[in-house]
Amino acid sequence: MMPSFSLAALTALELAPPELIDVAAACGYGHVGLRLLPAMPGGVAYPLMEDHAALRETIERLDATGVTVADLEVVAIRPETEIAAFSAFFEAGARLRAKHVLVAAYDPDLDRFADRFAGFCEAAAPYGLTADLEFMPWTSVPDLKTAMRIVEQVAQANGGVLVDALHFDRSQSSVGDIAAIPAGKLHYWQLCDAPAERPATSEEMMHAARNARMFPGEGGLDLVSLTRAMPPDIAISIEVPTATLARTVGAEARARRALEAARRIVAAAR
Repeated sequence: MMPSFSLAALTALELAPPELIDVAAACGYGHVGLRLLPAMPGGVAYPLMEDHAALRETIERLDATGVTVADLEVVAIRPETEIAAFSAFFEAGARLRAKHVLVAAYDPDLDRFADRFAGFCEAAAPYGLTADLEFMPWTSVPDLKTAMRIVEQVAQANGGVLVDALHFDRSQSSVGDIAAIPAGKLHYWQLCDAPAERPATSEEMMHAARNARMFPGEGGLDLVSLTRAMPPDIAISIEVPTATLARTVGAEARARRALEAARRIVAAAR
């Protein structure tokens, strides 16, 4: 049995949520990820919590297609972040029947970040949302071990770790570390590919992560070993932004190619 697959917002960020849902349904995805908050100031996002008509239309497309929302992005916790400011975000998430929230750490004080992350988990729980800490080499939580230490420290039932295949490789985390993650702390994970050679700078890493990933199986990452290490019953979010290709190839064709490639990786991991 294949796991369920989610079309990540970043794979087709030019599409507003209703169109992304239609593409996901046409290609055979079970889920989508929706970007309600930008990854960086001024970045692309679709703040459905501020646009009731767009939120209504998105819910209608979910109901019509049977596609569900896997995750909401991107909660970037910075030194000035106030957890109380997310109430409308959580309410929109509950209306969308979303399952997970992607959280990124942009606070160099990890004790303060852990306190905020614990507060975020507590605030998200009544809405049925998990809070999944994504480690990225250029953030304050650069690798799997650091992410797991914080999730264990806050000890929130809905707190989890988000493994992205690209960041997993670039942070030089190990497949052996995944085995040490307690059951229930991995809620979904992100799949893509990339060249085997690691970028030399954080700037190059960020550019590649946001604009220039590769379809699974077309790069040099050991995706088969990673897939084998992950729980087989959690959703796989396919996150393959390809800015250059997107100039000439439409979103549906790219999403379809990404899904077919991901299915081949999962089949090879069996």
